Amino acid sequence: MVATEVSRMKMTEVSKMDIMYKTQLMGELKSLLLATDGSQYSEGAIKEALLLAKSCGIKLTLLYVNGLSGGYESGGMTFVEHIDSKLTKYFDDIRELAAEENVELDIVIRRTDDTFEGIIEESYEKRSDVIIMGRRGMTGLKRMLMGSVTAKIIAYAPCKVLVVPKDSEVKGERVMLATDGSSFSASAEKEAINMAKRCPQVKSLTVLSVAQSDTRLPEAQDIVARVKTAAGIAGVNAITVTGVGNPYEFIINKAKELDINVILMGTHGRTGINRLLMGSVAERVVALSHCSVLVIKETLQ
Repeated sequence: MVATEVSRMKMTEVSKMDIMYKTQLMGELKSLLLATDGSQYSEGAIKEALLLAKSCGIKLTLLYVNGLSGGYESGGMTFVEHIDSKLTKYFDDIRELAAEENVELDIVIRRTDDTFEGIIEESYEKRSDVIIMGRRGMTGLKRMLMGSVTAKIIAYAPCKVLVVPKDSEVKGERVMLATDGSSFSASAEKEAINMAKRCPQVKSLTVLSVAQSDTRLPEAQDIVARVKTAAGIAGVNAITVTGVGNPYEFIINKAKELDINVILMGTHGRTGINRLLMGSVAERVVALSHCSVLVIKETLQ
């Protein structure tokens, strides 16, 4: 059985890493970490991870955190302990899918009672560029705002986090960048342009900014105009969208209206957990979007 049992690393050791290591943009991925729980809620994430690994020609690491008893909240952890036979078949099925896609797959099992710790620790050890994980459904907002595993990973991961709904289609043809023009969105802006430029699968890039009042609409228009100019310099034609309203609702509704496959957006840094759990735009979009959401951390200079 191609599975590696990894001893638990103390979370205090991870917390001492004050500087988040820099990761490459989406077109230059070197390390993918798929955090899966063995349930149906990881199906979309598995497909997305295999697609990325195949497209980039890199190895995929599948992480299963064992010894859980409390559920994976928004991520959909539904299996409990003592599922060895089912887990063996589950791994075999994924190996078969990976082989069909010619993707090299490593399977890692971590034994810990804290899913969040296990995923974050593994992402540091593997120096992951992206953590890919599933999402239970479209009713998990309250649970996310109360401090779910997914919310914590978004806040503390040293890399990008791709959250994939169970039934999300794996296309990546229509990409939407949601930006507020802040420093926290700068990395997401570069990521979106880079993705549209490098990936032939991307057919359109929409740049969206939401104003919370009519008086701030010109600011939102300036933001998308600036990103459109930067995209044009890179040879990418961007469609711009602005509007007035509640940011997360506007983003979610527009993404559905335009049949977007992937939403890209920034979030606050690793120390922003309190703000994140109080209901950030990124967290709400992750919880309620019909499509995959790629959350990008601010790149340290």
